[in-house]
Amino acid sequence: MGKGKVTVLGINGHIGHHAASAFHAAGFAVTGFGRSNRQPVPAIAFRQGDAGSLDDLRTAVDDADIVVNALNLPYDQWDKGRAEAQLARVIAAMGTSGKTLIFPGNIYNYAATDRRISPATPQRPQTPRGAIRVRQEDMLEKAARECRFQIIVIRAGDFFGPESTGDWFDQAILLEARKGKVNCMGDPDVGHAWAYLPDLARSFVAVAEQRSELGSFERFHFGGHYVTHGQLTAAIQAAAPGPLKEAALPWIILHAMGITNGVMREVVKMRYLWNNPMQLVDPRLDALLGFDFGTSFEEAIAATVRPFFDKAAA
Repeated sequence: MGKGKVTVLGINGHIGHHAASAFHAAGFAVTGFGRSNRQPVPAIAFRQGDAGSLDDLRTAVDDADIVVNALNLPYDQWDKGRAEAQLARVIAAMGTSGKTLIFPGNIYNYAATDRRISPATPQRPQTPRGAIRVRQEDMLEKAARECRFQIIVIRAGDFFGPESTGDWFDQAILLEARKGKVNCMGDPDVGHAWAYLPDLARSFVAVAEQRSELGSFERFHFGGHYVTHGQLTAAIQAAAPGPLKEAALPWIILHAMGITNGVMREVVKMRYLWNNPMQLVDPRLDALLGFDFGTSFEEAIAATVRPFFDKAAA
């Protein structure tokens, strides 16, 4: 007998794909929801639908015990209330079901001066994008106070993982890898929070399995790998099949691209995250996950970098 039913909204995204795989591996019956099934996973059902349709969302979550909200708008389309409207549809679809909703949070909610960020750290966003994320979490907390369903926010740093494309690794850090360069995102001595996607997805499962012992609204911080830009660069160089020369990321070029590219324009606004050492900490989640949870940094980097070069060589 399975552990329950999980619906992953946004099955094609970075988080959605890995979350679906992790829940399936743990013995849950998993259904993915999206407009298309771009990355089919054996034994994972698929329900086609549009996240803009409340009826489609209601149908998708109807028989689920746990819902993972891995929906995410394109990076340059969060404004004008669109991000909040998308989440409002998910909240409406959940109704007063008593189900569990897992919401992936990020570090945008905090100020550049925050160094060790726990769930108790006051949220002081310094960008419009961060303010959106704070409003979204406020919406979720309100729904929990109204006893509509259980909400678990699991916050993490920047994502990386095997076969993950359209992220910082292939779009910036390894942008010039074919020219023998690896781009360093900032000062080599500044730390940055990273989340290896397979591990983050398994943390969703671990928390979900203990949901009956948790409150109606919970925030957890997934520490992942907190390493300096220099340590990241060195790990990539060690994992690459050939020599890579370290180079500074050409932010000035990204600025120029942002003149005509809306996504790049929004990316550049978040540069402060790379210039300031902002570490996610949560002893409570660490205890819940248990000792020695997660993949070693070097192994995680190798599992991410090698497929990139294999694909480039094909």
